Amino acid sequence: MPADAKPITSVWARPHRPQREQLTREQIVAATIELLDAEGVEALSMRKLGTRLKAGATSLYRHVANRDELIQLAVDDVFGELGPPAAATRRTWRTSVARAATELRALVLRHPWVGPELGQVGLLHVGPNAVRMTSGLLAQFQAAGFPEGEEDQAAGALMSYVVGIATSEAAYLSLVTRSGVSERDWLSDHSSNFGEEVDPRQVREDRFAYGLDRILDGLASRLPPGEDSGARRTGR
Repeated sequence: MPADAKPITSVWARPHRPQREQLTREQIVAATIELLDAEGVEALSMRKLGTRLKAGATSLYRHVANRDELIQLAVDDVFGELGPPAAATRRTWRTSVARAATELRALVLRHPWVGPELGQVGLLHVGPNAVRMTSGLLAQFQAAGFPEGEEDQAAGALMSYVVGIATSEAAYLSLVTRSGVSERDWLSDHSSNFGEEVDPRQVREDRFAYGLDRILDGLASRLPPGEDSGARRTGR
């Protein structure tokens, strides 16, 4: 690491001591997420967030060391929107994993900044909600009977697909929103193959479900012969 480089600190690596003041960490994180959802990561600064909260930057620094820690907290907070992990069993692993993948896609579409930031935050800086989700996935693959040592690779392959396609979808939807017209009208103007009877949202749903099924088909092929692979598909 270059001598002048500043390592990214982890907000999870030190204890949080609630401050005796009106502004709480929870309020700061909620305002951060609102700002990120509305304006994106580039717009986030300690000064701008302080203005939004009608508080000075000093008040924010009592809770977080810097902007990077704000993003770490925001990422984990939105992961808290995911439902609790399903019970892990050999017969239901595929249905449970598909549900988790679908919920994760919906999360990235609600918060378009999350996908790109997952790579920036990194595994060393994830919080308890993200750990709960990934641990739930690992438990599903373990219960399914995947070869020892492949559970984390299976979970990583699934996450890469879901986050990748959802991030691209979120960017596309952001482009449509900025155009000021509906998705159907935007496609009518930009795609000669688009028909009026086509539901663009359903097309996106079908595309995601198809890719998810193919990912799960490939993962299921790694199960030992004769094992129940939870053959129920996500749809297509």
